[in-house]
Amino acid sequence: MGTTDETLPARRIWPDEPLRTRRANAPWYEKYRFAIFVTDLAMIVVALLTAQYTKFGASEGVVTVGPQVFSYEAVGVAVELIWVFSLTVTESRSKRVVGSGLEEYRRVLNGTLLAFGIVAIASYLFKIELSRFYFVTAMPIGLVLLLLGRMLWRMYLSSVRRNGRAATGTVLVGERDEVLTALKDMRRQPQSGYKPVAVAIVGPDSGPENDPLLQGLPRVERDELAGIARDPRLGAVMIAGGISRREVRDLAWDLENSSVELILVSRLTDVAGPRMHVSPVDGLPMVHVDLPQYTGFNFVAKRSMDILFAAAVLVALAPVFALVALAIKLDDRGPVIFRQERIGQYGKPFTIHKFRTMAIDAEARIADLIAKQGGTALLFKMKNDPRITRVGHFLRKYSIDELPQFWDVLMGTMSVVGPRPQVLREVEQYEQHVHRRLLTKPGITGLWQVSGRSELSIEESVRLDLRYVENWSISGDIVLILKTIRAVLRPDGAY
Repeated sequence: MGTTDETLPARRIWPDEPLRTRRANAPWYEKYRFAIFVTDLAMIVVALLTAQYTKFGASEGVVTVGPQVFSYEAVGVAVELIWVFSLTVTESRSKRVVGSGLEEYRRVLNGTLLAFGIVAIASYLFKIELSRFYFVTAMPIGLVLLLLGRMLWRMYLSSVRRNGRAATGTVLVGERDEVLTALKDMRRQPQSGYKPVAVAIVGPDSGPENDPLLQGLPRVERDELAGIARDPRLGAVMIAGGISRREVRDLAWDLENSSVELILVSRLTDVAGPRMHVSPVDGLPMVHVDLPQYTGFNFVAKRSMDILFAAAVLVALAPVFALVALAIKLDDRGPVIFRQERIGQYGKPFTIHKFRTMAIDAEARIADLIAKQGGTALLFKMKNDPRITRVGHFLRKYSIDELPQFWDVLMGTMSVVGPRPQVLREVEQYEQHVHRRLLTKPGITGLWQVSGRSELSIEESVRLDLRYVENWSISGDIVLILKTIRAVLRPDGAY
C-alpha cells in the first residue's frame, strides 16, 4: 500500500533543507539525553557532598553496617547509583517528556522519592545507621538542583527548537478543521518539539487554498503515508482527529516496522496526562479520566507547603521589605501597603496586601481607564498605566510588589500557586465555566504568569487558569514556583 522509498519525492516535503542537514540533526535526542544524564549526576554529587559537609564538616563521617565500617564517601557512591537508577526507571529522560510540559519534572520528583524510599528500606533491613540529618538534607537539596538542571537544559532546548532545530518532522492527518487547530497549537508552542512538515487532509477540503496556517506545507495523500514514514527525515505522524477507528488501525498497520511515532491528539482538552489511564476491556480501548479533587490529603499537603514557603520568604526577605517600604514612602509620602478586597476561594471576599505601586487616587480613576480600553474589566491591564508611580514601575517589573501577599498565604486566604485573585467587577463578568477558577485558593503565581504574563489575551489567560484548576498537583506547584523565579529574572510581559 502507498509509495515506496524509491518512488517517494523527498524534496516534496522538505524543499528547503538538504537531506544531509536533517540527518546531522537526527541524533539530537541521544546527545540531549546524555547531557542531562551528566547534569543529573553532577547535581546529585553536589547534593550529597553538601549534606555530608553540613553534617560532619571537614572530618570524615562513618557508617556502621553490622560489624563493618564504611566512610560516607562510599555511602554517597551507593546512594548516587540508586538515585541515578531511580531516575532512569521512572523514565525521566524519555523523549516523550523532555523539553515541554510538567511530566518531566514530575518524574524527577518520583525518581527522587523512589531513590530515598529504597535507601530507607535498605537502611532498615540491613541495620545501616545512616545519619537522619544527612538523609533529610540530601533529598531536598538534590531535588532542587535536579529540577534546576533540567530547567536550564529545557531553556536551551526551547531556544534551539524555536529556531527550527532539534524538532521532530511531523505529518498531520485528519479533517481540515482538526488539522488547522493542531497546526495552530504546534506553532504557538514550538518548544513541544514537533514541527509540521506536511498535511494529509481526510474528507472534504473546502476551505481557502491560501489559509496562512497551511502555507508552505505540502499536501500528501493518505495512501502515501506508508512510503513517507520510511523516509529518515520524518519522525512522527500525528492524527489530529476526524477519522474513524478503523482508519486509525489501518494507518497503524501501514506504519509498522517504521521508526516514526504515531500520535493521536486527545479530544480531552486541558486534561493533564496523569489524569488519563488507558484500560482495554474485552478488546475495547477505554481512556479513564480522573475527575479533579479539591479536598483531601493533597490539599492538606498544599497548605503545609504554603505555610513553610511563606514563612521562609517573609523571614529571608525582611530587609528587602524594609528597603521597599522606605522607597515608597520617600517617593510620594503615601501609604506603603495597598489593601484591596478580592474574591477568593468559593467566591468569598478577602483583603489582599501589596506594596503600593500606583497613585493614591488610582481606584477612583480606574472606571475611566476601563472605558477607554473598551469597557472590559476582566483581567484589566494597561501597558502604560498613568497611575503607576516611579518606584511602582520598578516594583512591578520584578514582581516585588507582590511580596506582602506571602502574609496572605500564611493567613490562609491565598496559596503560593493558583489563579490570580480578582476584584468583584471582574468576577461579575465571568461566563459560567470561568467560575471554576474559584474552586481553589487564589495564588501569588500561576500557570499564566509563567506563560506570558500580561502579554496573553484574556481567553488564553482564562484557559491557563482553568487548566491549572483541573490538573493541579504538588509537584506541578513546585515546578511553577521554579518557573516563576525564572520569569521574575526575565520580566517579559510584566506591567
